[in-house]
Amino acid sequence: MPADGTIQDTSRGSLRQQVYLQLRSAIEQGTLRAGTRLPPSREHAQALGVARNTVLWALERLRVEGFVQARVGDGTYVADGVAALAVRPGGGRAALVGEAALSARGRLMADTALRWRPPAVMAAPFRIGAPEVASFPFALWDRLSRSVAPAARQGTAQYLDPQGLPALREAIAHWLLVSRGLRCSAEQVLVTSGSQQAIDLIGRLLLDVGDEVMVEDPGYSGIRACLLGHGAQVRPVPLDDEGLDIAAGAARWPGARLVVVTPTHQFPLGLRMSLARRVALIDWARRCGGWIVEDDYDGEFQYGPHRIAALASLPHAERVLYVGTFSKTLHPGLRLGFIVLPAGLAPAFAAAKALADRHCPGELQAVLARFIAEGHLLRHLRRMRELYPQRQALLIEALARASGGALRLAPREQGMHLTAEVSGRRGDVALSARAREVGVMLAPLSAYTLESPRRGWVFGYAAYHDAALRDAARRVGPLFARGSA
Repeated sequence: MPADGTIQDTSRGSLRQQVYLQLRSAIEQGTLRAGTRLPPSREHAQALGVARNTVLWALERLRVEGFVQARVGDGTYVADGVAALAVRPGGGRAALVGEAALSARGRLMADTALRWRPPAVMAAPFRIGAPEVASFPFALWDRLSRSVAPAARQGTAQYLDPQGLPALREAIAHWLLVSRGLRCSAEQVLVTSGSQQAIDLIGRLLLDVGDEVMVEDPGYSGIRACLLGHGAQVRPVPLDDEGLDIAAGAARWPGARLVVVTPTHQFPLGLRMSLARRVALIDWARRCGGWIVEDDYDGEFQYGPHRIAALASLPHAERVLYVGTFSKTLHPGLRLGFIVLPAGLAPAFAAAKALADRHCPGELQAVLARFIAEGHLLRHLRRMRELYPQRQALLIEALARASGGALRLAPREQGMHLTAEVSGRRGDVALSARAREVGVMLAPLSAYTLESPRRGWVFGYAAYHDAALRDAARRVGPLFARGSA
């Protein structure tokens, strides 16, 4: 409103709407107190520079809503009952938005944001976790979507089974047998909104506040943040060349009820858990009545001649919950993942899923089921399994060249990122900050540790074309050159 009190800006809605909002705000703020007589409508309209009917419309709406009272032959007054709406000093809605307004559980969840802030910007080198999106067959996906029969489309537009469409669960179960050696039924598969919801459901259904959970150190901070948000006690277990040492973990944390591992391609170190450790892990769960969560976030991307099957495919793995995601195999925008559960847990997890978000979008599930069943997922992954090793090799060469040979990453036969470790207790945060200054996203390894002294940097390469990788390498390479870091 201009300084003279007139209303002129129509971009904020109709004039009568603005008059109404102005009067209501004055009443709510206490500027117009209960019992205050409002100016006659004709005078009010002249003061605002609007038609009298505009003011009359606003007053009538306020009367209907109970903010004002019209007294025949006497005028319009602010209603007595609005005194409680007046905003007190230091009060109002803004004052409620803060930690004091949260429950104890809410504060616990809000505090986890200090430990994990997922990126909300477009992926750029060398951000980790991002798959190649430009090569995704969007046209094929659209064609599959358009070819859904009207009756089927109407069916998926209804409220659905929270466990997921049977066709998609069947397709996932068949795919896992062929690709990951995991034998399961469709009744054991729960479709989720990505792997993060899968971890959230596991935390809600299998853990009580104060329960201990063993995690890899270093490990994925998103998992730790979720577990902490449920009140769990996160207990770090160090890694060696064979992966997580469950014997050492169980000795230190004998009360732990659950362990979360990334055995196929450990995040972020890139280790592969040995068979002996896998067997020991399963034995621990059977002996102690514990649970194993296998996060197979990028297990589909194995590039050597022999592919390692999932931990959950081993004998006696009935206490393993296998978590998979299509955010890496296809793209994060789908927001679809899954859990393979022990059969006895599936009904409870489906009920919890219904409480969280009812079910995943039906049409997306239907198209994905066809995408898998008709072989398109296999063809897409074959292309990515050819592309990602090429980008990995380019990354290694470009960084070695740009750093004058000071930074030589070791190649890996799996995954979407590489990790460069530094010896001793040399810091890694400062160099990551310098990388940001030159426009490169480079995560320090220490960001994923709890107690571990490991330091270094994590380089994501899967999502970025050759020119982008070379440009980012040229920017950060000098930071690693001898004598400059």
